[in-house]
Amino acid sequence: MIKVSDIAKKKIIELMTDDGFNPSKDFVRVGVKSGGCSGLSYDLKFDTKHLEGDKVFEDNGIKVIVDKKSFLYLVGTTLEYSGGLNGSGFIFNNPNAQRTCGCGESFSL
Repeated sequence: MIKVSDIAKKKIIELMTDDGFNPSKDFVRVGVKSGGCSGLSYDLKFDTKHLEGDKVFEDNGIKVIVDKKSFLYLVGTTLEYSGGLNGSGFIFNNPNAQRTCGCGESFSL
């Protein structure tokens, strides 16, 4: 399961609406791809389709989709949002990551 914090929920709803998505029926697609300074990097985008093999969750009123491969890396992750002075963006609090890079956008197991 992927959890969504209250702050991340507010930002997701705002961004989905701005991009023409419907937060009550469309999805946040979260995934993992090769790359980044630690070997794997996070991928987050909005989507209207759910593909075969996708895991679908709803947490805090947000529908989240994760492909089968990425799910193995992301199980138990909490999606947060930081809007602080050091930059703003989504943060993946991933209990499976053994090492992360300084920017927090990539990790390794």
